[in-house]
Amino acid sequence: MIPSHEEITHWMEQITTWLGQNLLSWPVIFQLGFLLILLPLSRYLGNKLRPMASEWKQFAKTPQTLRLILTNLLPMIPWVVFLLMLWITLGALIQLEMPVRTRFLINTVASLTLAWVVINLTTSLIKTRILARLVSLFIWSVAALNILGLLDFAEEILDAAALDVGGLRISVLMVLKGVISLAVLLWAAIAFSSLLERRVKSVPELTPSVQVLLGKLLKVTFIGLAVIVGLKTVGIDLSAFALFGGALGVGIGFGLQKVISNLVSGIILLMDRSIKPGDVIAVNDTYGWVKSFGARYASVITRDGIEHLIPNEEFITQRVENWSYTNSWVRVRVPIGVSYNSDLHKAINLCIEAAKENKRILDNPAANCLVRNFGDNSVNLEVRVWIADPQNGVGNITSELLLAIWDKFKEENVEFPFPQRDLHIKAPIQIETIQNQTDLARD
Repeated sequence: MIPSHEEITHWMEQITTWLGQNLLSWPVIFQLGFLLILLPLSRYLGNKLRPMASEWKQFAKTPQTLRLILTNLLPMIPWVVFLLMLWITLGALIQLEMPVRTRFLINTVASLTLAWVVINLTTSLIKTRILARLVSLFIWSVAALNILGLLDFAEEILDAAALDVGGLRISVLMVLKGVISLAVLLWAAIAFSSLLERRVKSVPELTPSVQVLLGKLLKVTFIGLAVIVGLKTVGIDLSAFALFGGALGVGIGFGLQKVISNLVSGIILLMDRSIKPGDVIAVNDTYGWVKSFGARYASVITRDGIEHLIPNEEFITQRVENWSYTNSWVRVRVPIGVSYNSDLHKAINLCIEAAKENKRILDNPAANCLVRNFGDNSVNLEVRVWIADPQNGVGNITSELLLAIWDKFKEENVEFPFPQRDLHIKAPIQIETIQNQTDLARD
């Protein structure tokens, strides 16, 4: 049905009236002009503050978490300044008891700007793409409800959807608040504990094992406090979980037996300092240096660059060779063969000289060369040297020493042996040749 001329005129009058009351009124025009002034001003101040934030980010003592936040915040500094100016303006209008219509547009723009800044900052810190999108959707939804004035109504609906579990009232609103508060508190606890852990590791008076132990204890403590504070924030009485303590203990005893065993084993290893980060160890068929200790496993890196994650329990129950338990000295044995025709004393001196010229070989204890036995083809020597950095490799020091001995033997004409056999003929052997019958026939 086509509307009549009178209906169209009536609609146009209603639209004009609404525009005049809401968009073309003096309060709205004043707010629009004020926003147009704040935008270039905030951009100018943001560009002035950006170099200062960049220098702070590059400062050596800036924590890694704060450095990551500053990196993601640098492009948004003008918008952050714009948001701060809007909040200051809203605060001034509220203190002056100005009507709502005089600050409605500013409040709307501030809500949208805050949502945009928070979304960009949080999603840049979240590595999971799906989780980042869910966080963005949630923040935009809250901002839209706040602008439309429906945020309190939505909270009432979510709070009404509840059920009682053992005398504890659990609503959808409580679950949402708990998840958000726990996520924020856990992130803050992990970031703060990591900062303190780096501070502890920078104290030279503490041994590496004590540094790792204190770092793990700080992390567990802060995470535990974050969980308790998060539950208290949403109004959950912790005594309500007392009934589940026995069942939880049985579940840990059976289902998490290995996990708890590895955790306790890691704490024991850190306390008795039998194995600590930086040690060179050999366990089962794995040889390498301990990079770090975790709650469940230790990271051991071999000379091939392969990183083995060995459960902490194996260091308690298995036989472990720690090459740097008392000190990091390791003796390397290098077998050498010399020809019987060579000067044996000269060969021994040349081997010791080659060892002394290597920078990784210690002067005390001094290098030594022993005659081991008289072999079938050579006189077998053994060069024994000590090194203090086995984490840098043992095979490479053997190769360097053998190459240096090769060069010195060649310079001094010391012969290297090679397999040889002597054939002794005790009596002459008579050799008879029989001519071919064809040759005899020709004769």
